[in-house]
Amino acid sequence: MERFLKSKLKNGRFVDVSANRSRIMSSIRGKSNRSTERALRLALVRAGVSGWRLHVVDLPGKPDFFFPSHRLAVFVDGCFWHGCPRCGHTPRTRTAFWKAKLDRNRQRDIKAKRSLSNLKIKVVRIWEHSLNTPSDLSRTVSRLKSMLRR
Repeated sequence: MERFLKSKLKNGRFVDVSANRSRIMSSIRGKSNRSTERALRLALVRAGVSGWRLHVVDLPGKPDFFFPSHRLAVFVDGCFWHGCPRCGHTPRTRTAFWKAKLDRNRQRDIKAKRSLSNLKIKVVRIWEHSLNTPSDLSRTVSRLKSMLRR
């Protein structure tokens, strides 16, 4: 954990965190998440969209999907972790830490977008809530397909 975030915690670490809460938070994965990335990947395959690479580590921000021939980077952002204006929130416990954490995530997203734009790569950010229902997922895939046609 970064020094800045540790400064927001008492003694630089979490205290009084239940074992259950710790287990829940540690089970959240950054990639191949079932509710977001895997859902979109399956929808893209079903729609016949191909030509992407997953988690390209040599690009700023490590996009979840990258379409090299179209120079298009797609990030699938969790509503909580990236501070969705529609459904994201700051927890009521350890508020200073979480506010700092979520702000840093947003700043990192902005920096990655700026870096990719400098490389002439278009960036699309897809919120988790736009993958929740079949109609939302279909609309998201249609949006991506139209971007790839251009």
